[in-house]
Amino acid sequence: MTARPDDARILSSGDGGALERTGRMLLVSKHLLLFTLATLVATVAVFGIGLWFDRFPMSWFCFECGIIGGFVSIQQRLKRVSDEELTYLSQSWTAILVVPVFGGVFALVLYILFLAGIVEGSLFPKITIPPFTTGAPPTITDLRRFFTETYPASGPDFAKLTFWCFVAGFSERFVPQIIQRVSDRGEQDAGLDRQPGGRPRRVPLPAADTPGPGRTMPPTRPENPEQSG
Repeated sequence: MTARPDDARILSSGDGGALERTGRMLLVSKHLLLFTLATLVATVAVFGIGLWFDRFPMSWFCFECGIIGGFVSIQQRLKRVSDEELTYLSQSWTAILVVPVFGGVFALVLYILFLAGIVEGSLFPKITIPPFTTGAPPTITDLRRFFTETYPASGPDFAKLTFWCFVAGFSERFVPQIIQRVSDRGEQDAGLDRQPGGRPRRVPLPAADTPGPGRTMPPTRPENPEQSG
């Protein structure tokens, strides 16, 4: 998507390279502000509808926090991007949306990690999940309660969830690094190792006739029955 006529006037407001770069930064900041305001309006509308039906959409809230973190991240990096990248951002609305959308997705992934208990500690939120029916497979009612009655355990936990979802969108490497560490731990638990090329390699298990720690070799059966006497 190309720049509109009023945006083009911003780009041509100066003759020098520094003024032109400043104009492009102002244009990108303008787009970021418009996107942020539009996202906030949509979020308020969704929250209003949800609260009207006595339901707080936690997933949407986490996604929104990640999007806002992505917008802030782009704004913070504008002064450090190259002229080519700045030109591309100023001429394409899609390029500006990529980072915030990925930030929202990363925030949802982090929320799932909190729900699963994979990421936990004093700095991270505790989530209260309604119990499923015991002694029977999960039902539609259990899943409905899971999606509608899963909330942070307390006010401080809600604040922690808000902060970390924002960080997931603000820092592009935060959630991917967590995913990589969890993946490495899972490969170790599954008996997998990494080859030099990065492909998973199964760690060889001890052979059945190889004694290991706490194991002894089974007695060898004589080939000739007469030798056993």
